[in-house]
Amino acid sequence: MKAGLMAREFNVAGRLVTVGATGDGNVNDTYLVVFRTTFSEERFILQHVNKRVFPRPDYIMENMRVVTEHVHKRLEQEADTADRIWQLPRIIPAKDGRDFFIDSDQEYWRAISLIASAHSYGEVQSVEHAYEAGFVLGQFQRLISNLEVDRLHDTLVGFHITPGYLDQLDRSLETPQCQAFLKSSAEAERCYKFIQDRREWCHILQNAFTNSELNLRPIHGDPKISNIMIDDATGRGTCIVDLDTVKPGLIHYDFGDCLRSCCNPAGEEVLDLKRVYFDTDMCEAIVKGYMANAREFLTEADRHYLYDSVRLIAFELGLRFFADFIAGNVYFKTRYDGQNLNRARVQLKLTESIEKRERTIRAIIEKH
Repeated sequence: MKAGLMAREFNVAGRLVTVGATGDGNVNDTYLVVFRTTFSEERFILQHVNKRVFPRPDYIMENMRVVTEHVHKRLEQEADTADRIWQLPRIIPAKDGRDFFIDSDQEYWRAISLIASAHSYGEVQSVEHAYEAGFVLGQFQRLISNLEVDRLHDTLVGFHITPGYLDQLDRSLETPQCQAFLKSSAEAERCYKFIQDRREWCHILQNAFTNSELNLRPIHGDPKISNIMIDDATGRGTCIVDLDTVKPGLIHYDFGDCLRSCCNPAGEEVLDLKRVYFDTDMCEAIVKGYMANAREFLTEADRHYLYDSVRLIAFELGLRFFADFIAGNVYFKTRYDGQNLNRARVQLKLTESIEKRERTIRAIIEKH
């Protein structure tokens, strides 16, 4: 097994015991590795980095090195006054001293420490769990808020730039084939009208950045609930993992995506749109947890656009699913015909639900 050979290329004491596939991610191949000596055991995560998604794995690892060293230093400085023991993975170096190993096929492998005695969930379990998710995200953003953003590579150029996705849709619709997809169903035409009605508004965060109201900061990039680790002993949040998407961006991308993904109990694949709604109880729990740490670094302008970020990120994902459906399903994996159209309908229905609850959501943000 190639993963077993690669595991031996990293600086870990002892002998290899097992290598087994783990996780449900659809980007990198991930393995849990166990090494043992006569008196100890070390478990770590081994990953084969997908160069189709991340064409510069060395940039990914440079970003990870910069962020983890910065955060580990701050955690040590604050350890005596912290309300819990915070964790963040560390990079395990290869035997040649680099942060990765390149095999004979020029493929990149990396090893990352395992967060001990903690696990994550695929869905929000309770309002208490939602609070911890917000608390962990706010803590992570606070810890990296004083990291110089120009030290990070932009590893996903155009990510969360909503007008760019709209431009992609417009270009696709210039072709007869994509026009045929658009006219293939009344649902597709309804989605397109929903998007068209919000063309000008979807520039809201980008315009705020262009006008210097909002500034680029380091962001996590994928703060979904399955990346929030909960301590087995205390039930409290201890870490956020999956640092591949760390990059310069607007903190609103993280805030909006966290709420978008956590506050729709029906999930992204539901077929019955009547079940799709934005849960304001979950929203309040997340915002309360987030603000406990984030109020330290948020500006007045940052707070002003927080509601817009929740609405926009839901809209953006719906736009991306719809654009991929129109283009013939070239980006998102599908299991059945029309799956991306249905995914788009879910996110656009969620956007509509967020719009109907605007006053409540703004009040929650203002209160905390």
